[in-house]
Amino acid sequence: MRINSVKKIVLYTLLVFSTLSAYAQVKVSDTLAKTLLVGVAGNEPFVFNENQAGIAVEIWDNIAEKKDWDFEYVPFENVDEALRALSKGELDLVVGPISITAKRLETMRFSQPFYNSSISIISRIENQSIWQKVKPLFSFKLIMAVAIFLIILAIVGTLLWLAERKQSPEQFSEDPLNGIGTGMWLAIVTMSTTGYGDKAPVTVLGRIIAGSWMIISIIFATSMVAGIASTLTLSSLDSTTISNIEQLSGRKVATISGSPSEAFLNKSKIKEVGLSDLDEAIADLESKNVEAVVYDRPQLLYFIKNNKSKNLYISKAEYYKQGYGFAFSIHSGLISEVNRTLLELAENQELEEIIHSYIQKDE
Repeated sequence: MRINSVKKIVLYTLLVFSTLSAYAQVKVSDTLAKTLLVGVAGNEPFVFNENQAGIAVEIWDNIAEKKDWDFEYVPFENVDEALRALSKGELDLVVGPISITAKRLETMRFSQPFYNSSISIISRIENQSIWQKVKPLFSFKLIMAVAIFLIILAIVGTLLWLAERKQSPEQFSEDPLNGIGTGMWLAIVTMSTTGYGDKAPVTVLGRIIAGSWMIISIIFATSMVAGIASTLTLSSLDSTTISNIEQLSGRKVATISGSPSEAFLNKSKIKEVGLSDLDEAIADLESKNVEAVVYDRPQLLYFIKNNKSKNLYISKAEYYKQGYGFAFSIHSGLISEVNRTLLELAENQELEEIIHSYIQKDE
């Protein structure tokens, strides 16, 4: 009896799977029997409204050609408008730089990502003035270090004067001001290893103080010189370029109004200026109204590739990473075929060729 029951369960399971498979095939066939309505929306370099070219459009053209699908493009002003039409059943899918988010997955489905996007920073490359190079030497930290050094010299000078003033009055005057000044001079000469020989301690205590200071000053002087050298080296580098988000603190930054980068800057508590498009933001950067532009990395790479003469730098740091994919209705039967073809394009390096024909390759 138990064997017969198991056989029945297996048969019923196979029947269900067969029915579902047949239903899915019929559904896909019904979908492909008509001309697919493909919404297209987004910005350069993924979508060009004039001639319907761009990264996303070319990738979809390749998929449709390989699968021998008939389709018709339906242009939209923006991605949100296209996705609303998809949700209403007016489209079969949407092509463009569509961010794959958890919220959107509640009402639609996505292909696997054809591009992994992120937010990045673009800034000017320009030579520094002499003042910009020496400005770090007048920083508060360096001034404090010099002040502490002078205090230490004064302490060492005072100790030498107290030890030597009675035994060596010809070198260390009994007048505190002159005597301590002589002690500080001896400390500086000892520290710099110049060794003029014009002043030298004669007492045991004075020599102990001087010897101890020699050892301490070697360590102190080495650290101080290294610190100043590194400060000058860093200041000689092009500090007009921005390499990470931390450098934007307290600086004026441009971005595109309503974009994810605007929300990212607000969350990072960075002072931002919202502009209508990337060209306007770059114009503000070149006129020095802002220190940097923060926006989607592929769009920045595309701009640099087509404007190499503008002497701009894009940071290596990337933030808010997200995938771009094609959007489908929640019950679409096309997703599996699209994903399989996307994998084939990736394996054959065709995806990379399409992307790099529009976007400067990251170095």
